[in-house]
Amino acid sequence: MIMAQEREILNGKAAFDQLVQLVREAGSQGWRIDQTERGLFSGLLELGRQLLTAFVAGQNKGDMGPSLEYEGRTLRRLEVLHRRRYVSVFGVLSIERYAYGTRETQELEVIPLDARLGLPQDEYSYLLQEWDQSHCVQTAYEQSRSSVERILGLRQSVRALEHMNGHMAKSVDGFRQQQPTPPAQEEGPILVMTADRKGVVMRRNEDEPAPKGRLNAGEKANKKRMAVVGAVYSVAPFVRTADEVVDEVMRDKAKKRRPRPQHKRVRADLTREIDGQEVNAKDRVFGWFKEQHKQRNPDLSKPVVCLMDGERALWGAFKKYFAGVAVTVVCILDLFHMLEYLWKAAHCFFPENSPEAHAFVAERLKRVLEGDAGRVIGGLRQMGTKRGLKGAKLKQLESALGYLQNNLPFMHYDQYLAAGYPIASGVAEGACRHLVKDRMELTGMRWNKDSAQAMLDVRSMYQGDDWDEFLEYRIVQENKRLYPYREVLEQGAALAA
Repeated sequence: MIMAQEREILNGKAAFDQLVQLVREAGSQGWRIDQTERGLFSGLLELGRQLLTAFVAGQNKGDMGPSLEYEGRTLRRLEVLHRRRYVSVFGVLSIERYAYGTRETQELEVIPLDARLGLPQDEYSYLLQEWDQSHCVQTAYEQSRSSVERILGLRQSVRALEHMNGHMAKSVDGFRQQQPTPPAQEEGPILVMTADRKGVVMRRNEDEPAPKGRLNAGEKANKKRMAVVGAVYSVAPFVRTADEVVDEVMRDKAKKRRPRPQHKRVRADLTREIDGQEVNAKDRVFGWFKEQHKQRNPDLSKPVVCLMDGERALWGAFKKYFAGVAVTVVCILDLFHMLEYLWKAAHCFFPENSPEAHAFVAERLKRVLEGDAGRVIGGLRQMGTKRGLKGAKLKQLESALGYLQNNLPFMHYDQYLAAGYPIASGVAEGACRHLVKDRMELTGMRWNKDSAQAMLDVRSMYQGDDWDEFLEYRIVQENKRLYPYREVLEQGAALAA
């Protein structure tokens, strides 16, 4: 064992000497610094491969003697050394190790070296998987594959990267369930829950007909499946006046520095089959909301703000999961969705982008923020009658007023501002963009349910504050699953020593 390791270390020293020689020759031959840098990096990869090989060589190929006891049985050391491929960030290693079992043709029951090294289930190292997926969650698999190859010189297939993403995603639910409660001293006094929906373009199933050569108005070649995006965070109160909000929204004159969300956790779910049963995305997200509330507001001391747009299905899901919860729940219609319908009403009377439309919206926005939403709606309805709106304009006004009237119970903005509650769902809107749109809607992207959900899960980990903790959790859990006998081997090795 020692001789084998020393031989590999000597190879590493030779690789290091080559690097030193490269520096000397680069200086004497007048290389540019970037040429020298490239040569050094290539040599460092080879040096790393040699030293990593030396590390493995020092582990005695996992020889635990002619036999070992495991779960009340005696397993014998199989005669043939078994070889496995290990792709590290430095390059490919071939690892020979002993295996224990009943006979060669049966499943290998105990592989001590794999357990000792904590080798992953697949051939790709955990560090390489981390680097691969750090690229994949941001850009297309092919582009990610190409980028890693240019940097490390490793050839990987797109299919391998997709499989890696799906395998990594399987650890996300377990990680979320064991996440510790944020420290109380780091939490804000208001707990905020916000949700929205964002479409993901799906691939056609094999049994679906191909799209027509020419589509009718409103038709699309590929269907979208809606992802429900949810976010939970705590925040400090932010008291403002109606005038300050109007200045910020209409005149881009924000004066106060708003408090930062604390311990923001974000996820996105598609309706899909889990363990043989279809699970609705809303149930996944709003069930998670309830779990987060139980964890982060156990004494019910924090008011809960639910901040969303006017989609009935989302409000219905929230009420379903929070019915009977003994806590103050303040349901707020997102300000910018409300504002969108004020603009819609304004354009029934004034041209788009006109000063008159801008003044019209600013005046009514201020009144809504001051608690006068009902009268604003009534005034707009009277204005439509007096102006004699007909046809498309009347239909547009009725649509805007219907939206505002339906959401009137969630438009007590004067009370929300006085309490310092957030009134805009920027976190959910941002999550729809950063978590879903920016990756799932890249040019040419088409997904199936499983691949889309896997990407959303891993991307949510990468974009949060828990990426490093998630990666460590995943490694530990996978090693426990792959090597349940590791502790037995460690105890045996300790006794032998």
